[in-house]
Amino acid sequence: MSGRYDKPRTLVATATYNERENIPVLLKRIHGLGEDLEVLVVDDDSPDGTGRLLDELTAADGRLHVVHRPAKLGLGSAHQLAFLYAIRHGFDRLVTMDADLSHTPDNIPQLLDALEDADMVIGSRYIKGGT
Repeated sequence: MSGRYDKPRTLVATATYNERENIPVLLKRIHGLGEDLEVLVVDDDSPDGTGRLLDELTAADGRLHVVHRPAKLGLGSAHQLAFLYAIRHGFDRLVTMDADLSHTPDNIPQLLDALEDADMVIGSRYIKGGT
């Protein structure tokens, strides 16, 4: 954190490829949580116009950050980029999730609460009782 009593800065990161229809819904759900969350979207040159839509949304919302990549480079490298972005921009916490809404943003507060007593938290829809 930037100061001893400051609230931790949290970045929610997602990767996109042809997610134009899902992005507005995802962002609305994340920002509707009442948490002070910023969002990073890593777009892999989506042919459906996801990148252009993200540019429009970013111009109107300072909580949204976008990285455009020149080709479909994959989820793993998008997550690596998100980790580096979070470190370089002074974020204290990073949440990664899928842009297709298969990970529900509604679980973010629960994950962040669990971080109060842990260094890392993993949510899973495949484990009984998981988020």
